[in-house]
Amino acid sequence: MPNLALLGGKPVNPKGHVRWPQINQRDRDFIMRALDEGIIWGTSAPQVLAFEKEWGEYVGTKHCLSCNSGTAALHMAVAAADVKPGDEVITASLTFVASAMCALQHNAIPVFVDVDPRTFCMDVSKLEAKITKKTKAIIPVDLHGMSCDYDEINKIAHKYGIVVIADACQSHGAFYKGRKVGTLTDMSVFSLNGLKNLQAGDGGLFNTDDDYFVAKANQLRVFGEIVESPRNYNSIGMGWMYRMLELPAAYARSRLVTLDEENAVRQQNGKYLTKLLSDLPGLIPPYIPEDRTTVYHYYRIRLNPEALGLKIDKNEFRARIQNALAAEGVANQRWQTRPVQEQGLFTEKIGYGHGCPWTCKYAGSDPVVYDPEDYRVTKEILADSFCLYDGIYPPNGTELMDLYSEAFHKVWDNMEEVLAIS
Repeated sequence: MPNLALLGGKPVNPKGHVRWPQINQRDRDFIMRALDEGIIWGTSAPQVLAFEKEWGEYVGTKHCLSCNSGTAALHMAVAAADVKPGDEVITASLTFVASAMCALQHNAIPVFVDVDPRTFCMDVSKLEAKITKKTKAIIPVDLHGMSCDYDEINKIAHKYGIVVIADACQSHGAFYKGRKVGTLTDMSVFSLNGLKNLQAGDGGLFNTDDDYFVAKANQLRVFGEIVESPRNYNSIGMGWMYRMLELPAAYARSRLVTLDEENAVRQQNGKYLTKLLSDLPGLIPPYIPEDRTTVYHYYRIRLNPEALGLKIDKNEFRARIQNALAAEGVANQRWQTRPVQEQGLFTEKIGYGHGCPWTCKYAGSDPVVYDPEDYRVTKEILADSFCLYDGIYPPNGTELMDLYSEAFHKVWDNMEEVLAIS
């Protein structure tokens, strides 16, 4: 009988894992309290205001604004940085498209920096070469729950007078050199969608200590108005409607109560699994620098078939390993299949039509070019790696990590079968 579940053998983990989050009575109580108050929206909605206060205190910033998505929070930060048409905004090439789309939303041009092959965050050694006289903001991305090298990024940004916006959408509760993410740059933004360590179903957060930045962000958040009471109904600039609603805010308040506790479980699971997988040749678990923590939003594994003496395309090897593990009960996925600048929006330079903002008259005569040689590391990472997600989340614990380890070892022990599958 074959050993691999993919070929009909018995799977290591037939029951799978417990999905996160598990809705509890505290969540229901927060929601019911909001409904009982009878207020479900508005500029003075009590759950929203309470959540902003609690998150600001948790992070440690003077100001916090909530909104309806992390994408909206990014756009608010770009507007607060006074980014104008034709300006350039630098971000990482390995991220979700929103990290770059927020620049396009303000008719600015995204510029990309390749990532570090171990941390998957922006490669600071390649940052300064991307700065031009048109660079207005830098958006480093805390990928998979780990912060960027913010001291070095800030040093470069301050040298050129550039605003730094931390895309911390995946790093709620992480630390860098003993400081909590959200306090490390001019502005920081977080996502609250249903996959994030802190979630509201959907939502976003904007943090800063700067009075000007918060005022500009709030103006964009509400139709370009300066919100006062009584309302003046006077939009003095472009704006959107990005406010958060009461029920998501109430739910997020409940989830914030146990954020650190749940992050601790993810960290325990991640560290434990790394130890269990350390003896597998050709498997490279997440690397965590000593000066920071990760909250394991995802657990990305890289593969090196050459370490196993195999001459096989890395994309094909990764796909075979993923399929074999999934059959054994190890939930995994790729999370991004190409660098952001290889998505059609950027390869075709569609923008708003007519090639704008790349062909905008304010962009100048030296067009931004997205050269594949500039993001080779990102392409390699996406070819040879995949991510574990729900299985490392609470309430799953080290018992499941033992099963995951057994599944990995089973696949490695039966590598000939994995490679022989048509």
